[in-house]
Amino acid sequence: MTALVLPVSEPRARFRDLVAAEWCKLWSLRSTGWSLLLAGLAVAAFNVGQAWDHHRYWNAYDEESRVAFVRDGMALWDAFTGNAVMVLMLATAGIGAMGITGEYSSGSIRTTFAAVPARRSVMGAKVLVTALVLTGFGAVVALGSFWATQAILSVHGAGLPIGHPGAWRVVAASALLAPVSGLVGMALGTLLRNGAAAIVASVVVLLLLPAVTSERRYWSAVLAHLQPRVAWERLLQTGDWPAPFPWTAGGAWLVYGAWALGAALVAVCAVHHRDQ
Repeated sequence: MTALVLPVSEPRARFRDLVAAEWCKLWSLRSTGWSLLLAGLAVAAFNVGQAWDHHRYWNAYDEESRVAFVRDGMALWDAFTGNAVMVLMLATAGIGAMGITGEYSSGSIRTTFAAVPARRSVMGAKVLVTALVLTGFGAVVALGSFWATQAILSVHGAGLPIGHPGAWRVVAASALLAPVSGLVGMALGTLLRNGAAAIVASVVVLLLLPAVTSERRYWSAVLAHLQPRVAWERLLQTGDWPAPFPWTAGGAWLVYGAWALGAALVAVCAVHHRDQ
């Protein structure tokens, strides 16, 4: 009599194991640490440079301008500048994109999906790790920039404490822009599977689209308000939005959440039915 041999099925990979694997995979690349370090230094340099410029030429301003600077809390605009945000968005989008396109270019994505056929779970773990790392990165850069810039401005009594109205919102909005941009880059990298193409697409989506919209027309303003960069600008405002079609800080936070969630869903779902 022939013995019946039953197929042996391996246990399904637990999601926490996939997260641990993606964490190790991310930090095993020396480029990850260097990219975050250089991006953080570049962002901080723009912010500190702006504050230092105001500090250096403080006595060159007239008395009315100095009083208005302190009264209106303009130091918050030095805590995180527009140039710094541009660098932050580009750097984190690039990190998010290369996190997936690097595996496609090397072919290691095939090995990963062969070992773990549950592609959505793999991508979900990759999305979670990327979001956590970039959130931590954004928090360190935003808090560090706030402390450094306000310390410089405090020499002239113009610096603000973290408890000043709107300060925490500026820090949080600047910090969370990092994971939002990173997830957008990862989603585009998953769709395009090419690092250069994903980075170019990230520039178009995150930076060029807000530049071609205008606050002067209703539908153009609506499109502008749907962009993460414009949402960040709204969150920096401590009062009403100075535009013909104002919107709320709550709406800006919703834009952040929608972009992050939408990008995560694209990254997770795009790999399900596509050949690798």
